[in-house]
Amino acid sequence: MSDATAVTSYELDENGVALVRLERPKSRNAINTQMLLELLEHLAVARADEAVRVLVFSSSDHLGLSAGADVREQLDAEGHVRRMQLFADLYDAIVAFPKPTVAACHGDVVGGGAEIAIASDMRVGGANLRMRFPGAALGVPVGPARLVTLCGLAAAKYLLLSSRAVGADEALRIGLVNRVAPAAATEASALDLATAVAAHPPEAVAQLKRMLHEWDDVEGRSAVEGRGQVEWTRNGPGLPFAE
Repeated sequence: MSDATAVTSYELDENGVALVRLERPKSRNAINTQMLLELLEHLAVARADEAVRVLVFSSSDHLGLSAGADVREQLDAEGHVRRMQLFADLYDAIVAFPKPTVAACHGDVVGGGAEIAIASDMRVGGANLRMRFPGAALGVPVGPARLVTLCGLAAAKYLLLSSRAVGADEALRIGLVNRVAPAAATEASALDLATAVAAHPPEAVAQLKRMLHEWDDVEGRSAVEGRGQVEWTRNGPGLPFAE
C-alpha cells in the first residue's frame, strides 16, 4: 500500500517473491484491526497475481516480527468480535494460500505473530528469536490446529500448555523453524529461501502443497479452530479490553 498511514507494506521482486512487512515498530508490530485488513488485502492481491510465486512475511524491525494482538486498541464488544474474526480469517488465508509462504521470525514472535509464522509453510528464525504461544495463560483457544501439524503432538502440547518462550536453538531442534540466521539477516535469509523455491516450476510446487494439505487436513482444522476463537470472543471472556 502507498498510503502514508498504512501499517504494512507490500512489494514484488523480479524473482516472483512478494514481501509483506509489518510496519508498526513503535508498537512492537502489535496487530490491530487495520493491520489485519491490510494483511488480508495483500494476501488477496498476491493470490490473484500470477507473477507471485512465493510470499514472505517479515517486519521492518528485526527486533520483532510481532508481539501479538494489540490489547491497547480501543474496541467495543462488537469490535472485539470483528477483530477476532479477522484474525481467524487471516490464519485461514495464510494456511490456504496456494503458493509457498515463508516467515522471517526475528525477535519477538508472540501470540498472533507466532500464529502467522506457523500458518506459513517455512520459517527462518533469527538468532534473537523469542517465540511464544500465550494462549493457555490468556485462556485463548488458539494454536493446536496449525502447531500440531508443524512439530507434532508432543511438542505442540509442550509449547501450548506451558506458554513458555523458546529461543532459536530450541525452535530449530523441535521443528518450529527450518533454519537460523543472524538477527539482522533473518529477512535476507528468508528471501534467499523464497527465491530458491520460486525458481522451481510453479505448477509442481502448487500441486505438492495441495497434496500435503489434503492429506493432512490442516486447512479444515484451522477453520474449526477459527470458529472456536470467534465464539470464545463473542460468548466467553475474550481478550482484555483497552483501558
